[in-house]
Amino acid sequence: MNCAETVQPSLPAALPANACFAIVAPAGAARLDTHKVSRWFADRGYRCRIYPGAMQAQGYLAGPDQQRLQDLHDAFADSAIDAILCMRGGYGSMRLLDQLDFELIRRNPKPLIGYSDITALHTAIYRHCGGLVTFHGGMLNADLLGAKLPPTESSLLAQLGGLVRCGEQIAHPADYALTTVLPGVASGPLLGGNLSMLGATMGTLAELDTQGCILFIEDVNEPLYRVDRLLTQLRLAGKLEGIKGVLVGDFAGITPAALAPLLEDTFAPLGVPVLAGWRSGHCDPNVCLPLGARVRLDSDRQSLVLEQDLFKV
Repeated sequence: MNCAETVQPSLPAALPANACFAIVAPAGAARLDTHKVSRWFADRGYRCRIYPGAMQAQGYLAGPDQQRLQDLHDAFADSAIDAILCMRGGYGSMRLLDQLDFELIRRNPKPLIGYSDITALHTAIYRHCGGLVTFHGGMLNADLLGAKLPPTESSLLAQLGGLVRCGEQIAHPADYALTTVLPGVASGPLLGGNLSMLGATMGTLAELDTQGCILFIEDVNEPLYRVDRLLTQLRLAGKLEGIKGVLVGDFAGITPAALAPLLEDTFAPLGVPVLAGWRSGHCDPNVCLPLGARVRLDSDRQSLVLEQDLFKV
């Protein structure tokens, strides 16, 4: 692998010293202790700006669609903002997709951080903003303020700070065993996220183009038969044809051993490597993953290696 020859997707800038995080809520609502939030960032040498929608609630949504949309647009447009951190998941990101200003985002590439419902934004931005790298990582309320285990925070800040470079492994906590479901080595852009959201966005402008990718999937509170149904949906829609490998994150409530037969049945005919048990998703710790970045998945060695830098150099 020659990092200098790797085709680079659209990249944001790494966090500077005293970086400013935008706190936005594209999906569900949650109560925020603004003093606690400010202190969390200050203790780490950062600043934050809490956008209006993050302080509102409209039923199961964090404020009206227009407010949540405006917050996202304002955060990308504001040159004083260095990264955009989602407050929580829940539901609501899909409601914004047909109004997102992708040209604005393309002109102002910044790290967008979140998971679960935020998968809809990750996939839409990757597809419509030149392959912009975004981050499947811990969110403010659900993870960073929730005293999760250290790798949740350390993996996120290391990647955002440009400390994980081309040719280096994305570290996985040694205390959590990985499972080689199907052997092999493959390279490609790491794409995907919450499996339910990948299904929900089929036929929309956030539908993921999986050709040549390392597919990442995770989910929560889904029994095995529903996971089967979602994977079958992807297969019947042609979304598994042409993938290069599969990284399986946490499926809360289903162990990798229980999931393995379904994974073998689904992916063995494709002849691709499958590595399961990766601690990313609705779990503790929740290891950050750079979506859209080119990686090498080695399920025999149980490793994930960056094949590009994550930020402009």
